[in-house]
Amino acid sequence: MAEYRFDEHELHGQLVIQARKMSDNSTHLKNLIADESRLASFSVNGGGLFFDYSRQRVDKAGMQLLFELAEESGARDRFARMAAGEKVNVTENRAALHMAARSFADVPIMLDGRDARAELMAVLDKIRTFTNAVHRGEVNGSDEQKFKHVVVVGIGGSYLGTEFVASALEAFADRDIQLDFLANVDIHNFGAIWARIDPRRTLWIIISKSYTTAETMANEDLIRRYMTGYGLDPAKHIVTVTSKGSPGDQGGGREIAAFHMFDFIGGRYSVTSAVGGVPLSLYLGYDRFERFLKGAEMMDRHALDAPAEQNLPLIAALLTVWNTSFLGYPQSAIIPYASPLSKLAPHVQQLNMESNGKSVDAAGRFLVAPAGTVIFGEPGTNAQHSFFQLAHQGKPFPVEFIGVLNPQYRMDEGCCKGVGHQQELWANLLAQATALAIGRENDDPAKYFSGNRPSSILVIEDLEPESVGRLLAFYEAKTVYEAFIWGINPFDQFGVELGKVTAGTLRKAMAVHNDNPADNFSGLDPINRRYLQMLSSGKLID
Repeated sequence: MAEYRFDEHELHGQLVIQARKMSDNSTHLKNLIADESRLASFSVNGGGLFFDYSRQRVDKAGMQLLFELAEESGARDRFARMAAGEKVNVTENRAALHMAARSFADVPIMLDGRDARAELMAVLDKIRTFTNAVHRGEVNGSDEQKFKHVVVVGIGGSYLGTEFVASALEAFADRDIQLDFLANVDIHNFGAIWARIDPRRTLWIIISKSYTTAETMANEDLIRRYMTGYGLDPAKHIVTVTSKGSPGDQGGGREIAAFHMFDFIGGRYSVTSAVGGVPLSLYLGYDRFERFLKGAEMMDRHALDAPAEQNLPLIAALLTVWNTSFLGYPQSAIIPYASPLSKLAPHVQQLNMESNGKSVDAAGRFLVAPAGTVIFGEPGTNAQHSFFQLAHQGKPFPVEFIGVLNPQYRMDEGCCKGVGHQQELWANLLAQATALAIGRENDDPAKYFSGNRPSSILVIEDLEPESVGRLLAFYEAKTVYEAFIWGINPFDQFGVELGKVTAGTLRKAMAVHNDNPADNFSGLDPINRRYLQMLSSGKLID
Protein backbone atom coordinates (compact mmCIF):
# COMPACT_ATOMS: atom_id res chain seq x y z
CA MET A 1 0.00 0.00 0.00
CA ALA A 2 3.06 2.28 -0.28
CA GLU A 3 1.51 4.16 -3.19
CA TYR A 4 -1.56 5.20 -1.16
CA ARG A 5 -1.23 8.27 1.04
CA PHE A 6 -4.37 9.40 2.80
CA ASP A 7 -3.66 13.13 3.05
CA GLU A 8 -2.28 13.51 -0.49
CA HIS A 9 -4.96 11.52 -2.33
CA GLU A 10 -7.23 13.34 -4.75
CA LEU A 11 -10.27 12.22 -2.75
CA HIS A 12 -8.87 13.95 0.31
CA GLY A 13 -9.20 17.30 -1.43
CA GLN A 14 -12.74 16.51 -2.59
CA LEU A 15 -13.73 15.56 0.95
CA VAL A 16 -12.27 18.81 2.30
CA ILE A 17 -14.54 20.69 -0.12
CA GLN A 18 -17.49 18.51 0.87
CA ALA A 19 -16.84 19.23 4.55
CA ARG A 20 -17.02 22.97 3.86
CA LYS A 21 -20.42 22.47 2.24
CA MET A 22 -21.67 20.86 5.43
CA SER A 23 -21.22 24.21 7.21
CA ASP A 24 -24.10 25.69 5.24
CA ASN A 25 -27.33 26.18 7.17
CA SER A 26 -29.22 24.03 4.66
CA THR A 27 -27.18 21.04 5.82
CA HIS A 28 -27.83 21.63 9.52
CA LEU A 29 -28.93 18.33 11.01
CA LYS A 30 -32.36 19.70 11.89
CA ASN A 31 -32.92 20.06 8.14
CA LEU A 32 -31.28 16.80 7.11
CA ILE A 33 -33.29 14.63 9.49
CA ALA A 34 -36.56 16.25 8.40
CA ASP A 35 -36.35 14.06 5.28
CA GLU A 36 -38.78 11.14 5.70
CA SER A 37 -36.33 8.78 3.98
CA ARG A 38 -33.32 9.86 6.06
CA LEU A 39 -33.29 6.83 8.39
CA ALA A 40 -33.78 4.33 5.58
CA SER A 41 -30.91 5.87 3.63
CA PHE A 42 -28.53 6.27 6.55
CA SER A 43 -28.85 3.05 8.54
CA VAL A 44 -27.81 -0.54 8.07
CA ASN A 45 -28.67 -3.86 9.73
CA GLY A 46 -26.11 -6.66 9.77
CA GLY A 47 -23.90 -8.92 11.83
CA GLY A 48 -26.48 -8.93 14.62
CA LEU A 49 -26.46 -5.13 15.08
CA PHE A 50 -28.41 -2.16 13.74
CA PHE A 51 -26.42 1.00 13.01
CA ASP A 52 -28.24 4.32 12.59
CA TYR A 53 -26.07 7.18 11.33
CA SER A 54 -28.93 9.41 10.18
CA ARG A 55 -27.85 12.06 12.72
CA GLN A 56 -24.29 12.27 11.40
CA ARG A 57 -23.31 15.42 9.52
CA VAL A 58 -23.10 13.73 6.15
CA ASP A 59 -25.24 13.62 3.03
CA LYS A 60 -25.43 11.16 0.14
CA ALA A 61 -22.71 12.95 -1.81
CA GLY A 62 -20.42 12.83 1.20
CA MET A 63 -21.08 9.14 1.79
CA GLN A 64 -20.37 8.38 -1.85
CA LEU A 65 -16.99 10.09 -1.54
CA LEU A 66 -16.28 8.15 1.65
CA PHE A 67 -17.12 4.85 0.01
CA GLU A 68 -14.78 5.78 -2.83
CA LEU A 69 -12.11 6.53 -0.23
CA ALA A 70 -12.61 3.08 1.28
CA GLU A 71 -12.13 1.56 -2.17
CA GLU A 72 -9.09 3.67 -3.07
CA SER A 73 -7.41 2.94 0.28
CA GLY A 74 -7.77 -0.80 -0.27
CA ALA A 75 -9.20 -1.09 3.25
CA ARG A 76 -11.40 -4.13 2.60
CA ASP A 77 -8.69 -5.93 0.65
CA ARG A 78 -6.17 -5.27 3.39
CA PHE A 79 -8.69 -6.45 6.00
CA ALA A 80 -9.12 -9.72 4.09
CA ARG A 81 -5.36 -10.18 3.79
CA MET A 82 -5.05 -9.59 7.52
CA ALA A 83 -7.61 -12.33 8.20
CA ALA A 84 -5.76 -14.70 5.88
CA GLY A 85 -2.52 -14.35 7.83
CA GLU A 86 -0.55 -11.77 5.85
CA LYS A 87 1.96 -9.87 8.00
CA VAL A 88 0.11 -6.56 8.00
CA ASN A 89 2.01 -5.37 11.07
CA VAL A 90 4.82 -4.16 8.83
CA THR A 91 6.95 -2.43 11.47
CA GLU A 92 7.26 -5.62 13.51
CA ASN A 93 6.89 -8.11 10.63
CA ARG A 94 3.96 -9.85 12.28
CA ALA A 95 0.54 -11.09 11.33
CA ALA A 96 -2.59 -9.89 13.15
CA LEU A 97 -4.73 -12.99 13.67
CA HIS A 98 -7.04 -12.03 16.51
CA MET A 99 -10.02 -13.17 14.41
CA ALA A 100 -8.50 -16.64 14.08
CA ALA A 101 -8.86 -17.06 17.85
CA ARG A 102 -12.64 -17.26 17.42
CA SER A 103 -12.88 -18.91 14.01
CA PHE A 104 -14.76 -22.21 14.10
CA ALA A 105 -14.36 -22.77 10.35
CA ASP A 106 -12.27 -25.88 9.78
CA VAL A 107 -9.86 -24.03 7.50
CA PRO A 108 -6.11 -23.79 8.24
CA ILE A 109 -4.50 -20.37 8.51
CA MET A 110 -0.89 -20.91 7.54
CA LEU A 111 1.77 -18.66 9.05
CA ASP A 112 5.49 -19.34 8.62
CA GLY A 113 4.78 -22.94 7.71
CA ARG A 114 2.47 -23.72 10.64
CA ASP A 115 -1.29 -23.69 11.11
CA ALA A 116 -1.93 -20.77 13.47
CA ARG A 117 -5.60 -21.66 13.84
CA ALA A 118 -4.74 -25.20 14.97
CA GLU A 119 -2.44 -23.77 17.63
CA LEU A 120 -5.19 -21.47 18.89
CA MET A 121 -7.71 -24.32 18.98
CA ALA A 122 -5.28 -26.43 21.01
CA VAL A 123 -5.10 -23.63 23.57
CA LEU A 124 -8.90 -23.47 23.69
CA ASP A 125 -9.05 -27.21 24.34
CA LYS A 126 -6.59 -26.79 27.22
CA ILE A 127 -8.67 -23.94 28.64
CA ARG A 128 -11.83 -26.04 28.46
CA THR A 129 -10.18 -28.99 30.23
CA PHE A 130 -8.60 -26.86 32.94
CA THR A 131 -11.56 -24.63 33.77
CA ASN A 132 -13.99 -27.57 33.85
CA ALA A 133 -11.62 -29.32 36.27
CA VAL A 134 -11.56 -26.23 38.50
CA HIS A 135 -15.36 -26.06 38.51
CA ARG A 136 -15.59 -29.75 39.42
CA GLY A 137 -13.15 -29.26 42.31
CA GLU A 138 -10.45 -31.42 40.74
CA VAL A 139 -7.90 -28.57 40.70
CA ASN A 140 -7.68 -26.86 44.07
CA GLY A 141 -5.31 -24.79 46.17
CA SER A 142 -2.86 -25.70 48.92
CA ASP A 143 -5.43 -27.07 51.36
CA GLU A 144 -7.62 -28.67 48.67
CA GLN A 145 -10.45 -26.16 49.00
CA LYS A 146 -12.23 -25.12 45.80
CA PHE A 147 -11.18 -21.80 44.35
CA LYS A 148 -13.62 -19.00 45.09
CA HIS A 149 -11.55 -15.97 44.05
CA VAL A 150 -9.80 -15.47 40.71
CA VAL A 151 -7.51 -12.46 40.29
CA VAL A 152 -6.28 -11.40 36.84
CA VAL A 153 -2.78 -9.92 37.15
CA GLY A 154 -1.93 -7.93 34.04
CA ILE A 155 -2.09 -4.41 32.66
CA GLY A 156 -3.39 -2.74 29.49
CA GLY A 157 -4.59 -5.29 26.96
CA SER A 158 -4.00 -8.05 29.49
CA TYR A 159 -7.08 -6.99 31.42
CA LEU A 160 -9.16 -4.13 29.93
CA GLY A 161 -11.02 -6.21 27.36
CA THR A 162 -11.56 -9.06 29.80
CA GLU A 163 -12.88 -6.65 32.42
CA PHE A 164 -15.34 -5.24 29.86
CA VAL A 165 -16.68 -8.70 28.95
CA ALA A 166 -16.81 -9.86 32.58
CA SER A 167 -18.78 -6.75 33.57
CA ALA A 168 -21.10 -7.10 30.59
CA LEU A 169 -21.87 -10.74 31.41
CA GLU A 170 -21.91 -10.55 35.21
CA ALA A 171 -25.55 -11.67 35.15
CA PHE A 172 -24.34 -15.05 33.81
CA ALA A 173 -21.61 -15.59 36.44
CA ASP A 174 -23.04 -18.55 38.35
CA ARG A 175 -19.87 -20.54 39.12
CA ASP A 176 -19.47 -19.19 42.66
CA ILE A 177 -16.28 -17.40 41.64
CA GLN A 178 -15.47 -13.76 42.28
CA LEU A 179 -13.31 -12.10 39.61
CA ASP A 180 -10.91 -9.25 40.41
CA PHE A 181 -8.28 -7.39 38.39
CA LEU A 182 -4.86 -6.41 39.69
CA ALA A 183 -3.43 -4.16 37.01
CA ASN A 184 -1.65 -1.17 38.44
CA VAL A 185 1.53 -1.43 40.49
CA ASP A 186 -0.11 1.00 42.94
CA ILE A 187 -0.03 -0.73 46.34
CA HIS A 188 -3.60 0.44 46.98
CA ASN A 189 -4.81 -2.03 44.33
CA PHE A 190 -3.09 -5.03 45.88
CA GLY A 191 -4.02 -3.98 49.41
CA ALA A 192 -7.71 -3.68 48.55
CA ILE A 193 -7.81 -7.07 46.82
CA TRP A 194 -5.81 -8.83 49.55
CA ALA A 195 -8.23 -7.45 52.16
CA ARG A 196 -11.29 -9.01 50.53
CA ILE A 197 -10.05 -12.41 49.32
CA ASP A 198 -9.46 -15.70 51.09
CA PRO A 199 -5.86 -16.49 50.05
CA ARG A 200 -6.47 -20.22 50.55
CA ARG A 201 -9.21 -20.15 47.91
CA THR A 202 -7.63 -17.71 45.45
CA LEU A 203 -6.26 -18.46 41.99
CA TRP A 204 -3.97 -15.82 40.47
CA ILE A 205 -3.75 -15.57 36.65
CA ILE A 206 -0.48 -13.84 35.69
CA ILE A 207 -0.75 -12.47 32.14
CA SER A 208 2.28 -11.17 30.26
CA LYS A 209 3.44 -12.09 26.78
CA SER A 210 7.12 -11.49 27.49
CA TYR A 211 6.82 -12.07 31.24
CA THR A 212 8.92 -8.98 31.78
CA THR A 213 6.22 -6.27 32.14
CA ALA A 214 7.40 -4.19 35.10
CA GLU A 215 4.02 -3.71 36.80
CA THR A 216 2.99 -7.34 36.38
CA MET A 217 6.30 -8.75 37.60
CA ALA A 218 6.25 -6.47 40.65
CA ASN A 219 2.74 -7.69 41.49
CA GLU A 220 3.69 -11.34 40.98
CA ASP A 221 6.62 -10.92 43.36
CA LEU A 222 4.29 -9.41 45.96
CA ILE A 223 1.73 -12.20 45.49
CA ARG A 224 4.33 -14.92 45.98
CA ARG A 225 5.71 -13.25 49.12
CA TYR A 226 2.28 -12.73 50.66
CA MET A 227 1.08 -16.25 49.83
CA THR A 228 4.25 -17.73 51.31
CA GLY A 229 3.84 -15.56 54.40
CA TYR A 230 0.32 -16.95 54.76
CA GLY A 231 1.75 -20.47 54.81
CA LEU A 232 0.58 -21.36 51.29
CA ASP A 233 2.49 -22.72 48.32
CA PRO A 234 2.19 -20.07 45.55
CA ALA A 235 2.78 -22.72 42.87
CA LYS A 236 -0.61 -24.24 43.72
CA HIS A 237 -2.38 -20.90 43.31
CA ILE A 238 -0.88 -19.46 40.11
CA VAL A 239 -1.48 -20.05 36.40
CA THR A 240 0.22 -18.07 33.66
CA VAL A 241 -0.81 -16.80 30.24
CA THR A 242 2.36 -16.08 28.31
CA SER A 243 4.31 -16.84 25.16
CA LYS A 244 6.09 -20.14 24.58
CA GLY A 245 9.49 -20.23 26.22
CA SER A 246 9.06 -17.03 28.25
CA PRO A 247 10.16 -16.90 31.91
CA GLY A 248 6.52 -17.64 32.81
CA ASP A 249 6.47 -20.81 30.71
CA GLN A 250 9.28 -22.64 32.46
CA GLY A 251 7.28 -25.07 34.58
CA GLY A 252 9.41 -26.53 37.33
CA GLY A 253 6.57 -26.44 39.81
CA ARG A 254 6.22 -22.65 39.82
CA GLU A 255 2.62 -22.68 38.59
CA ILE A 256 -0.32 -25.01 38.08
CA ALA A 257 -0.43 -24.53 34.31
CA ALA A 258 0.72 -22.20 31.54
CA PHE A 259 -1.51 -21.15 28.63
CA HIS A 260 0.13 -19.81 25.50
CA MET A 261 -0.42 -16.50 23.76
CA PHE A 262 1.15 -15.61 20.43
CA ASP A 263 2.94 -12.65 18.87
CA PHE A 264 0.38 -12.58 16.06
CA ILE A 265 -2.29 -11.32 18.50
CA GLY A 266 -1.65 -7.94 20.12
CA GLY A 267 -2.70 -7.37 23.72
CA ARG A 268 -5.56 -4.98 22.98
CA TYR A 269 -7.00 -7.49 20.48
CA SER A 270 -6.52 -10.49 22.77
CA VAL A 271 -9.83 -10.87 24.63
CA THR A 272 -10.84 -13.90 22.58
CA SER A 273 -7.45 -15.60 23.09
CA ALA A 274 -6.18 -17.24 26.28
CA VAL A 275 -5.85 -13.74 27.78
CA GLY A 276 -9.62 -13.54 28.13
CA GLY A 277 -10.34 -17.23 27.74
CA VAL A 278 -8.86 -18.44 31.01
CA PRO A 279 -10.44 -15.90 33.41
CA LEU A 280 -13.76 -15.63 31.54
CA SER A 281 -14.17 -19.43 31.36
CA LEU A 282 -13.51 -19.67 35.08
CA TYR A 283 -15.96 -16.85 35.78
CA LEU A 284 -18.74 -17.75 33.36
CA GLY A 285 -18.08 -21.36 32.40
CA TYR A 286 -16.37 -22.45 29.19
CA ASP A 287 -19.66 -22.96 27.32
CA ARG A 288 -20.64 -19.33 27.76
CA PHE A 289 -17.16 -18.20 26.75
CA GLU A 290 -17.54 -20.23 23.56
CA ARG A 291 -20.91 -18.60 22.88
CA PHE A 292 -19.17 -15.24 23.23
CA LEU A 293 -16.55 -16.38 20.70
CA LYS A 294 -19.22 -17.43 18.22
CA GLY A 295 -20.89 -14.03 18.46
CA ALA A 296 -17.56 -12.38 17.68
CA GLU A 297 -17.09 -14.75 14.75
CA MET A 298 -20.47 -13.70 13.35
CA MET A 299 -19.42 -10.04 13.28
CA ASP A 300 -16.03 -11.00 11.81
CA ARG A 301 -17.80 -12.68 8.88
CA HIS A 302 -19.94 -9.59 8.38
CA ALA A 303 -16.90 -7.28 8.48
CA LEU A 304 -15.15 -9.47 5.90
CA ASP A 305 -18.01 -10.27 3.54
CA ALA A 306 -20.59 -7.48 3.61
CA PRO A 307 -20.34 -4.97 0.73
CA ALA A 308 -19.11 -1.53 1.73
CA GLU A 309 -22.57 0.08 1.72
CA GLN A 310 -23.87 -2.58 4.14
CA ASN A 311 -20.74 -3.08 6.25
CA LEU A 312 -21.35 -1.73 9.77
CA PRO A 313 -17.78 -1.46 11.08
CA LEU A 314 -16.52 -0.05 7.77
CA ILE A 315 -19.23 2.63 7.69
CA ALA A 316 -18.58 3.48 11.33
CA ALA A 317 -14.86 3.74 10.55
CA LEU A 318 -15.49 6.02 7.57
CA LEU A 319 -17.55 8.30 9.81
CA THR A 320 -14.71 8.44 12.35
CA VAL A 321 -12.30 9.48 9.59
CA TRP A 322 -14.85 12.01 8.29
CA ASN A 323 -15.50 13.52 11.72
CA THR A 324 -11.84 13.59 12.73
CA SER A 325 -9.94 14.48 9.58
CA PHE A 326 -12.51 16.59 7.72
CA LEU A 327 -15.00 18.06 10.20
CA GLY A 328 -12.27 18.61 12.78
CA TYR A 329 -13.67 16.91 15.87
CA PRO A 330 -10.68 15.78 17.98
CA GLN A 331 -12.67 13.57 20.36
CA SER A 332 -15.70 11.28 20.46
CA ALA A 333 -17.81 9.59 23.11
CA ILE A 334 -19.28 6.12 23.59
CA ILE A 335 -22.47 6.27 25.65
CA PRO A 336 -24.11 2.87 26.25
CA TYR A 337 -27.60 3.02 27.71
CA ALA A 338 -26.99 -0.22 29.59
CA SER A 339 -25.04 -0.43 32.85
CA PRO A 340 -23.47 -3.82 32.01
CA LEU A 341 -21.52 -2.01 29.28
CA SER A 342 -19.92 0.39 31.77
CA LYS A 343 -16.41 -0.93 30.98
CA LEU A 344 -16.80 -0.72 27.19
CA ALA A 345 -15.43 2.82 26.83
CA PRO A 346 -12.22 2.10 28.84
CA HIS A 347 -11.60 -0.96 26.67
CA VAL A 348 -12.20 0.91 23.41
CA GLN A 349 -10.01 3.76 24.65
CA GLN A 350 -7.03 1.44 24.69
CA LEU A 351 -8.07 -0.60 21.66
CA ASN A 352 -8.53 2.43 19.44
CA MET A 353 -6.20 5.08 20.84
CA GLU A 354 -3.22 2.74 21.18
CA SER A 355 -3.89 1.41 17.68
CA ASN A 356 -4.59 4.60 15.77
CA GLY A 357 -2.84 7.38 17.67
CA LYS A 358 -0.12 7.61 15.04
CA SER A 359 1.84 10.37 13.29
CA VAL A 360 3.26 8.28 10.44
CA ASP A 361 1.66 6.04 7.84
CA ALA A 362 2.45 2.36 7.31
CA ALA A 363 5.29 3.32 4.96
CA GLY A 364 6.94 5.45 7.66
CA ARG A 365 6.02 8.82 6.15
CA PHE A 366 4.85 11.60 8.46
CA LEU A 367 1.16 12.45 8.15
CA VAL A 368 0.15 16.06 7.57
CA ALA A 369 -2.03 15.72 10.69
CA PRO A 370 -1.79 12.89 13.24
CA ALA A 371 -4.43 10.17 13.05
CA GLY A 372 -6.70 8.97 15.81
CA THR A 373 -9.38 10.44 18.04
CA VAL A 374 -9.70 10.89 21.79
CA ILE A 375 -12.33 8.47 23.12
CA PHE A 376 -14.16 8.68 26.42
CA GLY A 377 -17.50 7.53 27.74
CA GLU A 378 -19.88 6.76 30.55
CA PRO A 379 -23.20 4.88 30.64
CA GLY A 380 -26.40 6.82 30.12
CA THR A 381 -28.28 8.25 31.88
CA ASN A 382 -25.31 8.92 34.19
CA ALA A 383 -23.52 10.82 31.41
CA GLN A 384 -26.45 13.21 31.08
CA HIS A 385 -25.82 14.37 34.64
CA SER A 386 -22.05 14.49 34.16
CA PHE A 387 -20.71 16.00 30.93
CA PHE A 388 -23.71 16.50 28.66
CA GLN A 389 -23.82 20.19 29.50
CA LEU A 390 -20.63 20.44 27.42
CA ALA A 391 -22.05 18.04 24.82
CA HIS A 392 -25.02 20.35 24.19
CA GLN A 393 -23.57 23.83 24.71
CA GLY A 394 -19.78 23.51 24.94
CA LYS A 395 -17.27 22.26 22.39
CA PRO A 396 -19.08 19.61 20.32
CA PHE A 397 -18.00 16.01 19.87
CA PRO A 398 -19.57 13.08 18.01
CA VAL A 399 -21.40 10.57 20.20
CA GLU A 400 -21.98 6.87 19.61
CA PHE A 401 -25.04 5.86 21.60
CA ILE A 402 -25.70 2.16 22.28
CA GLY A 403 -29.19 0.86 22.97
CA VAL A 404 -30.16 -2.62 24.17
CA LEU A 405 -33.68 -3.76 23.33
CA ASN A 406 -34.03 -6.52 25.94
CA PRO A 407 -32.39 -6.16 29.38
CA GLN A 408 -30.66 -9.05 31.12
CA TYR A 409 -32.99 -8.90 34.11
CA ARG A 410 -36.67 -9.63 33.55
CA MET A 411 -38.55 -8.26 36.52
CA ASP A 412 -41.49 -6.10 37.50
CA GLU A 413 -40.27 -2.58 36.65
CA GLY A 414 -43.28 -0.84 38.10
CA CYS A 415 -44.62 2.25 36.38
CA CYS A 416 -43.48 5.84 36.85
CA LYS A 417 -45.01 8.59 34.73
CA GLY A 418 -46.71 5.89 32.67
CA VAL A 419 -43.58 3.95 31.67
CA GLY A 420 -41.23 1.29 32.99
CA HIS A 421 -37.49 1.58 33.58
CA GLN A 422 -36.46 0.19 30.20
CA GLN A 423 -38.83 2.57 28.40
CA GLU A 424 -37.55 5.50 30.46
CA LEU A 425 -33.98 4.58 29.52
CA TRP A 426 -34.82 4.54 25.81
CA ALA A 427 -36.76 7.80 26.08
CA ASN A 428 -33.57 9.43 27.35
CA LEU A 429 -31.35 7.83 24.70
CA LEU A 430 -33.56 8.98 21.82
CA ALA A 431 -34.11 12.39 23.38
CA GLN A 432 -30.38 13.06 23.68
CA ALA A 433 -29.66 12.10 20.08
CA THR A 434 -32.56 14.24 18.87
CA ALA A 435 -31.67 17.25 21.02
CA LEU A 436 -28.02 17.16 19.96
CA ALA A 437 -29.08 17.20 16.32
CA ILE A 438 -31.89 19.75 16.41
CA GLY A 439 -30.89 22.13 19.19
CA ARG A 440 -33.29 24.85 20.37
CA GLU A 441 -33.79 28.51 19.58
CA ASN A 442 -34.15 30.87 22.53
CA ASP A 443 -33.94 34.62 23.00
CA ASP A 444 -31.96 33.99 26.18
CA PRO A 445 -28.40 33.09 25.02
CA ALA A 446 -27.89 30.93 28.12
CA LYS A 447 -30.78 28.75 27.00
CA TYR A 448 -29.83 28.61 23.32
CA PHE A 449 -28.75 25.26 21.87
CA SER A 450 -26.96 25.32 18.51
CA GLY A 451 -27.71 21.70 17.62
CA ASN A 452 -26.02 20.22 14.55
CA ARG A 453 -24.05 17.93 16.86
CA PRO A 454 -23.48 14.51 15.29
CA SER A 455 -24.31 11.14 16.78
CA SER A 456 -24.99 7.54 15.82
CA ILE A 457 -27.08 4.86 17.52
CA LEU A 458 -25.90 1.26 17.66
CA VAL A 459 -28.75 -1.11 18.60
CA ILE A 460 -28.31 -4.62 19.93
CA GLU A 461 -31.16 -7.00 20.78
CA ASP A 462 -29.83 -8.24 24.12
CA LEU A 463 -26.72 -8.77 26.21
CA GLU A 464 -26.38 -12.52 25.84
CA PRO A 465 -22.79 -13.82 25.42
CA GLU A 466 -23.15 -13.88 21.62
CA SER A 467 -24.26 -10.25 21.54
CA VAL A 468 -21.35 -9.08 23.66
CA GLY A 469 -19.05 -10.98 21.29
CA ARG A 470 -20.57 -9.15 18.31
CA LEU A 471 -20.07 -5.81 20.04
CA LEU A 472 -16.44 -6.55 20.85
CA ALA A 473 -15.69 -7.65 17.28
CA PHE A 474 -17.50 -4.60 15.88
CA TYR A 475 -15.17 -2.22 17.71
CA GLU A 476 -12.10 -4.25 16.76
CA ALA A 477 -13.07 -4.23 13.07
CA LYS A 478 -14.00 -0.54 13.23
CA THR A 479 -10.59 0.28 14.70
CA VAL A 480 -8.73 -1.70 12.04
CA TYR A 481 -10.78 -0.23 9.20
CA GLU A 482 -10.07 3.29 10.45
CA ALA A 483 -6.36 2.54 10.38
CA PHE A 484 -6.43 1.07 6.89
CA ILE A 485 -8.32 4.10 5.58
CA TRP A 486 -5.80 6.46 7.22
CA GLY A 487 -3.05 4.24 5.83
CA ILE A 488 -1.48 3.60 9.24
CA ASN A 489 -0.41 0.46 11.12
CA PRO A 490 -2.85 -0.27 13.99
CA PHE A 491 -0.80 -3.13 15.42
CA ASP A 492 2.35 -1.50 16.79
CA GLN A 493 2.54 0.80 19.83
CA PHE A 494 5.96 2.39 20.00
CA GLY A 495 4.44 5.40 21.74
CA VAL A 496 3.92 3.26 24.84
CA GLU A 497 7.61 2.44 25.13
CA LEU A 498 9.25 5.85 25.65
CA GLY A 499 7.69 6.27 29.08
CA LYS A 500 8.82 2.77 30.05
CA VAL A 501 12.41 3.58 29.10
CA THR A 502 12.31 6.83 31.06
CA ALA A 503 10.84 5.02 34.07
CA GLY A 504 13.79 2.65 33.92
CA THR A 505 16.22 5.53 34.45
CA LEU A 506 14.26 6.76 37.47
CA ARG A 507 13.94 3.23 38.84
CA LYS A 508 17.71 2.78 38.76
CA ALA A 509 18.19 6.04 40.67
CA MET A 510 15.72 4.86 43.32
CA ALA A 511 17.51 1.50 43.62
CA VAL A 512 20.85 3.27 44.14
CA HIS A 513 19.30 5.39 46.91
CA ASN A 514 17.76 2.28 48.52
CA ASP A 515 21.22 0.70 48.73
CA ASN A 516 22.89 3.96 49.79
CA PRO A 517 20.56 6.43 51.54
CA ALA A 518 23.35 9.02 51.44
CA ASP A 519 22.93 9.22 47.68
CA ASN A 520 20.72 12.22 46.93
CA PHE A 521 19.69 11.38 43.35
CA SER A 522 22.46 13.64 42.12
CA GLY A 523 22.55 12.06 38.68
CA LEU A 524 19.01 13.19 37.80
CA ASP A 525 17.70 16.43 36.39
CA PRO A 526 16.66 19.01 39.03
CA ILE A 527 12.90 18.54 38.64
CA ASN A 528 12.84 14.75 38.96
CA ARG A 529 15.51 14.90 41.69
CA ARG A 530 13.23 17.09 43.82
CA TYR A 531 10.31 14.70 43.39
CA LEU A 532 12.36 11.66 44.41
CA GLN A 533 13.66 13.53 47.44
CA MET A 534 10.05 14.18 48.48
CA LEU A 535 9.17 10.54 47.87
CA SER A 536 12.06 9.21 49.96
CA SER A 537 11.28 11.56 52.85
CA GLY A 538 7.51 11.24 52.64
CA LYS A 539 7.23 15.00 53.08
CA LEU A 540 6.53 18.00 50.88
CA ILE A 541 9.64 20.03 50.09
CA ASP A 542 9.54 23.73 49.18
